[in-house]
Amino acid sequence: MAKASSRFCGLPDRYADYAQASAVILPIPFDKTSTWQKGADKGPSAIIEASRYLELYDIETGSEVFKKGIFTARPINAATSSSLIKKTDAAVSQYLDDNKFVVSLGGDHSVSIGVIKAYANHFKDLSILHLDAHGDSRDSYEGSRYNHACVIARAREYTKNIVSAGIRSIDVSERPGMAKKKVFFAHEIHGSDKWMAKAVQQLGNTVYITIDVDVFDPGIMPSTGTPEPGGLGWYQVMRLLSAVAKSKRIVGFDIVELCPSKDKAPDFLAAKLIYTLLSYIYKNRADKI
Repeated sequence: MAKASSRFCGLPDRYADYAQASAVILPIPFDKTSTWQKGADKGPSAIIEASRYLELYDIETGSEVFKKGIFTARPINAATSSSLIKKTDAAVSQYLDDNKFVVSLGGDHSVSIGVIKAYANHFKDLSILHLDAHGDSRDSYEGSRYNHACVIARAREYTKNIVSAGIRSIDVSERPGMAKKKVFFAHEIHGSDKWMAKAVQQLGNTVYITIDVDVFDPGIMPSTGTPEPGGLGWYQVMRLLSAVAKSKRIVGFDIVELCPSKDKAPDFLAAKLIYTLLSYIYKNRADKI
């Protein structure tokens, strides 16, 4: 078993054992397709390091979700996008067969492709909540269909039910493929929560969430490869995630595009995001039993 220092939250053996754990943290340190600032491959280890300093009692839910067991897997490494997709698909499929809840840590956003493929094969009615500054729905970019700018285009090959929020940067080629009811642009939702009920209603009952950290305003999340002004705030994002957790079955999620710097606050934000979202998910599961 890995040392406590390399585990999410630095958990002791009793809460980090694979057989007993209900959730798996899967690091995917891949940064082959990012197109501006590099460093997303360092994101998973930075998040895990920051997570060691989290308080493990969640005030909002009144819970200690770590007691459900959180296993930290070995990182998945790959030299090419095609190899990565095969490896992540196989690994996540096995975790799902073992009835684990998978949290994948990128890496650039292309790491989500193989993960989503595995989820779509396992859950036939899968819908996706996509939180991002960018549309990421180009069919191809810089000669690759597996670029980080293409992840949602690839996800559409597995499910048509994708709801995007926080978007504030797209290419003109992406606009025709965006369903008006399923895209919530940042300039339309800034400063209001009225849109959230509509976003939640558009999702199916079974939800996978993919979160590019650049969905947050760069004032609180500067450590990302392609920052965009005008992003969402912490509490706005968390209110949306809480609403989804209360009414839908969240089956997995990923956090991608963290490019660590000397400023550790963004690393901690990402770690806190994971722990809080897990707290929401497991609290609402317990409430529904």
